[in-house]
Amino acid sequence: MTAQVHVPSLFARVGTASVLTFAVGTTMLAPGLVNEAGAATHSTRALDIAASKKGAPYRHGASGPHRFDCSGLTLYAFKKAGKKLPRTAQQQYNKTRHISSSQRRRGDLVFFHAGRSVYHVGIYAGGGKIWHSPKTGAVVRLERIWSKSIWYGRVR
Repeated sequence: MTAQVHVPSLFARVGTASVLTFAVGTTMLAPGLVNEAGAATHSTRALDIAASKKGAPYRHGASGPHRFDCSGLTLYAFKKAGKKLPRTAQQQYNKTRHISSSQRRRGDLVFFHAGRSVYHVGIYAGGGKIWHSPKTGAVVRLERIWSKSIWYGRVR
């Protein structure tokens, strides 16, 4: 003789209101808006791709796969992650959703500016550091943010 034990179904345990979220794995903020989880996935992938280019030499105007300038690295990384960006750092800033430093997260773009003009871009790696391709004679590397004249942008 075996005893039968009743185990509630998974859906009964998570509750009716949570079933759809549980089943889908993510929620939309509103119809037509970009899903924040999806944006995070693209940004995280772009960050990983940029990091994989560690040591690649800087070359003005280059956008990979073996040499990069600053915006060429971000363009390449996001393209490989499935997102399209324009070519220059200023154009990339104009295309992103501008966010505050308190909203920043890994994979967001960090723009260095003088006045209203953007002159450099990197990908935020967390802990106050970015992956970037800094200048002639240098290579793609992880580096602490050295300036307070920065803006943040999130790729949509």
